[in-house]
Amino acid sequence: MRVIIYTGKGGVGKTSIAAATALRAAEMGHRTIIMSTDSAHSLGDSLEIGLTGEIQNIAPNLDAIEIDILLEMETRWQEIESYFTSFMTSQGLEGISAKEMAILPGMELMSALFYLWDFSRSDEYDVVVLDTAPTAETLRLLSFPEVSEWYIGRLAKMMKRVLKLARLAMGRMIDFPLPDDDFVDSMEQIGDRLMDVRVLLQDPEKTSIRLVVNPERMVINETRRTFTYMSLYGLNVEALMINRLLPQDEESLRYFQEKHAEQKDYLEYIDESFHPLKFYHSTQMPTEMLGRDKLRLLADMIFADEDPTVNHSEEPAMTFYEEGDMDVLSLRLPFSHKEEIELYRKSRENLIVQVGSHKRNMTLPLTLTHSQVDSAELEDGHLLIRFKRREEYG
Repeated sequence: MRVIIYTGKGGVGKTSIAAATALRAAEMGHRTIIMSTDSAHSLGDSLEIGLTGEIQNIAPNLDAIEIDILLEMETRWQEIESYFTSFMTSQGLEGISAKEMAILPGMELMSALFYLWDFSRSDEYDVVVLDTAPTAETLRLLSFPEVSEWYIGRLAKMMKRVLKLARLAMGRMIDFPLPDDDFVDSMEQIGDRLMDVRVLLQDPEKTSIRLVVNPERMVINETRRTFTYMSLYGLNVEALMINRLLPQDEESLRYFQEKHAEQKDYLEYIDESFHPLKFYHSTQMPTEMLGRDKLRLLADMIFADEDPTVNHSEEPAMTFYEEGDMDVLSLRLPFSHKEEIELYRKSRENLIVQVGSHKRNMTLPLTLTHSQVDSAELEDGHLLIRFKRREEYG
């Protein structure tokens, strides 16, 4: 199963390009689903069709869904929703207020990830296209398995150990319900599934990120930072979608002469920043890209006769290799500076890498658990961490 994730700054045209990609993939015979993970959904508007929180077929080989967290709570999160609603009711909230308060931060993200988990096992689709929220939310979505796996897995195990004792010792002394076994089992399932989803997201042959950018400096700079953070989390960025270029016909050139010169400079900046990523281009259309006919036109402009599901890079963001008497961990971190990188060893098994405000907790392979970090340096957009083998220092 191929997973294509479109992300970028708000308003750059992610939804239109994602919809055009899914439509073209379906028309080329790929069993395709497009999924909107943005709480402010506009995918249905782009396709000019009413979408709901349930998967529906909208064209041959093409399904679509806009995630509805309230529906997800009633179907996918029943035990969790039941407990938190009971808890809120016991504290004075009732009815719809309690149900809404039971929606915890991150549940929309987990629902999107669990759909990927389902699809990867059902063999129902060849291609999954994700139309995501603006960059910050997408980073939360894609880093969620890495961050939450640790907390959820340990939380479930801890709760299982103490709940039986708590029910006996405190059951009659507190004015709120304790979680039941179904709740704890659901937490364990969440942890297990997130581990599986992390493997899928970090597989460069199956999953890739496509960054959508406009030729504007603020957008380009945010996209550069996004490239860095995606790489930090071990994700494969394989293409750049340069959207809303000005038309190049003679009349437009006269009218937009200054804007054309500005875009030319920014295109050079884009090329310097993101080479050697695969570049796709689309020009600024005079009307909104709504409906299948216009989405087909956009797909023609971007992909021409190319299969939009082709993966242009399968290079992993993180690799290990030997260098003389050293083991080297290479982590791709484009556009980063040594001043914003922090590196420290949490335990033998865990290495923490922080770039700016984003942190990754990496579990080291067994061969490195008894090694010492000898040095770390940035080289050609890669953080190279060298480990001295145990026999070399012991």
